[in-house]
Amino acid sequence: MAKKKENLKEMSVADLNKSVSALHEELRTIRFKAQGTKAKNVKHEATTKKQIARLMTEITAKSKK
Repeated sequence: MAKKKENLKEMSVADLNKSVSALHEELRTIRFKAQGTKAKNVKHEATTKKQIARLMTEITAKSKK
């Protein structure tokens, strides 16, 4: 989540899906790294989940239009 505020309304559904899959992969790597050691940023997993939820909400809103 390098960018704090992305303009999700301007992104297409395909771009949103790409972002969701990239964030899912990032979340997976965070979980596997955290199993053996202490995490430096303990909130990183939670913020990634929230970003995925924001993207999924936008995808659902666009598909209902």
